[in-house]
Amino acid sequence: MITVENLGLQYGGQVLFNQVDLQFTRGNCYGIIGANGAGKSTFLKILSGEVESTNGHVYIDPKARMSVLKQNQSMYDDYPVLETVIMGNMKLYECGKEKDAIYEKEDFTDEDGIRAAELEELFAELGGWEAESDASRILQGLGIPTEFHYTQMASMDPRQKVKVLLAQALFGAPDIILLDEPTNNLDLASVVWLEDFLMDYDGTVLVVSHDRYFLNNVCTHIVDIDYGKIKMYVGNYDFWYESSQLIQKLIKDQNKKAQQKIEELQNFIARFSANKSKSRQATSRRKLLDKISIEELPASSRRYPWVGFKAEREPGKDRLFVEGISKTIDGVKVLNNVSFIMGKEDKIAIIGSNEIAITTLFKILAGEIEPDEGTVKWGVSTTQSYFPKDHEHFFAGCEYNLIDWMRQFSVDKRESYLRTFLGRMLFSGDEVYKNVSVLSGGEKVRCMLSKIMLEGSSVLMFDQPTNHLDLESVQALNNGMDAFPFNIIFTSHDHQLTQTVANRIIEITPDGIIDRMMSYDEYMNLYKAE
Repeated sequence: MITVENLGLQYGGQVLFNQVDLQFTRGNCYGIIGANGAGKSTFLKILSGEVESTNGHVYIDPKARMSVLKQNQSMYDDYPVLETVIMGNMKLYECGKEKDAIYEKEDFTDEDGIRAAELEELFAELGGWEAESDASRILQGLGIPTEFHYTQMASMDPRQKVKVLLAQALFGAPDIILLDEPTNNLDLASVVWLEDFLMDYDGTVLVVSHDRYFLNNVCTHIVDIDYGKIKMYVGNYDFWYESSQLIQKLIKDQNKKAQQKIEELQNFIARFSANKSKSRQATSRRKLLDKISIEELPASSRRYPWVGFKAEREPGKDRLFVEGISKTIDGVKVLNNVSFIMGKEDKIAIIGSNEIAITTLFKILAGEIEPDEGTVKWGVSTTQSYFPKDHEHFFAGCEYNLIDWMRQFSVDKRESYLRTFLGRMLFSGDEVYKNVSVLSGGEKVRCMLSKIMLEGSSVLMFDQPTNHLDLESVQALNNGMDAFPFNIIFTSHDHQLTQTVANRIIEITPDGIIDRMMSYDEYMNLYKAE
């Protein structure tokens, strides 16, 4: 479907990648990964023709139709939702429009009749008569009910617009689909539907995503941008990550127990080859994995942060008592009689379709706002740290460098002490003297995590901590939360983090909460069954 030969790209003298030779074939899903700024989105734009490469060529089967997930949410504001989706197959859309225009003419000529007949044949060949029902099915799968299908895009909520543009990219059975962060802002049901859609899809998919669970479920290959190169590996993200870590150990220890590491890698490949996958391509994937040699496994130049939370003192028996909390925001009751008790072993994931309700609950638990009704009582021996979803107020208008910013939260003011926590999040050398007001979104999140590690609290609260983080930082945070021995209350769009950390799920609904002592996947299975 797509052949890339000797592809290279550089910006302002900086080489993003060079001498790239790849083939993307039908029936496979390729996950594009790489550190922030490595060129993942740019690589997709080169394949779609939106950006020109510095050198090299991209060959695409001329008969293949390519569909791309658009990023401009205002691009289709003048069109209804259903029409926007059908525009995913522009040839079909324009055929239908021309055909309708001919039939609306008052002075219908013989030439018009001939042209209308040609268009009718093409319209049927392109699946035009099923277009509206197909578009409607995709929209409903992504959580856009039928009453919105004829609504103007301009009046749709931004999160709904994202779903419509995703539906547009999937519409009409394109041969090639390019998706840049398709799961952003999707709810649980929509992500599950998208996974199933892509698993059943027999074309070629290239996807950039920071969602490890999604990459694991849908990808047959990982395409890694690293060392200024782009290399392709068979398998999903977990296989790439674990083999990459093992290779790093082997490289660092060339002379010590080298043979033992090689045997470990061989056993690792065999284990992954034997595992079953949810993917429809599981059989072909296992055959490919069987043929992998150690030389074909990845080595990465990426640096991984280290996240480790350590409580200064162990909390006592009583942790948290929430009783009858209700709260109205802008005239809408977002929390309704919420009650629960947090036990000694609980790591609680808060989920729900209303993110305002979830954030409101976190603000109440953190003492930032008061409930209209009900009470919150923390155990006297607990200490709490809170990561707010909107943490810009910690940085806006601030003239501190990173060291001074951290110093305001620490009893120990020594620079060497503060550098320890910043260094764990990859702020080293002169970087610690950078002004916090110029930090990127991901750097600000890493600063907040450094602050929480510094505080040494016994209860941690996180409201969407993975936003703006790259895959390496998400993995490090996941490891740190999983290893923390005390209570965590959190919400996250990252499925794998939620599944591996939480042992209790609380879903906020308009009528109160649903409270289950189970993992996220177990809760999802209940959801699917209903």
